[in-house]
Amino acid sequence: MATSEPRQSSGAGLPRHHNPASKNKLVPNSALNFPGQDLFSRVARAVCEAECLPRKELYESWEVARRVRRRFSGRRVVDLAAGHGLLAHLLLLLDDRSPQALAVDVRIPASARRVSAALCARWPRLRDRVQLLEAPIESVELGPDDLVVSAHACGQLTDRVLDLALAARAAVAVLPCCHGFSRGDRGGLEGWLDPALAMDVVRADRLRRAGYRVHTQLIPAEITPKNRLLFGHPPGR
Repeated sequence: MATSEPRQSSGAGLPRHHNPASKNKLVPNSALNFPGQDLFSRVARAVCEAECLPRKELYESWEVARRVRRRFSGRRVVDLAAGHGLLAHLLLLLDDRSPQALAVDVRIPASARRVSAALCARWPRLRDRVQLLEAPIESVELGPDDLVVSAHACGQLTDRVLDLALAARAAVAVLPCCHGFSRGDRGGLEGWLDPALAMDVVRADRLRRAGYRVHTQLIPAEITPKNRLLFGHPPGR
């Protein structure tokens, strides 16, 4: 995987002297908690300068991004239900072979541009390669050379992301959230499994039945209890 940035070593601990699940906003003084020279610490300091991102979102995005890059290299990145778009930026930082990233949400927070500006100031090679697009996710034209990602798309939004990736035969990685039991497909498995887990098993099986190779992982539960990461590799690719 091509990257010019030093990475945190495998298994390197995230800072433990503060709560990575905190929803408190990172501010410039928070940068003191990230003194290292590894990529994560430098990203964290840049995000602190933007003064708008919850700490939890930083850790979630980082943990998802580094696992995604172990599975998928290159490709245009399409981050659906992107929020601040941090995941899209991280995926380009971790693999410079991706030509572009598109961060799409029906409503992009105004502060997302502060996050992007802070990261682009630190890594000028990101400039003009990350686009923030305020639009319905279904409006994006996807193709088989894309990498579709979504972190904590709530409820049925995760299923819509999977719909779009499957229709395009694109690679996909999702971290489901807020499962919405009244409408979600549990596959009749709730007698054996927790309903949220049953829904995610059905999602994995759906990818498998479409010919995708499926992989599953967890991000640290200390960051979020909704920590199941689902990967789908399109057939023949």
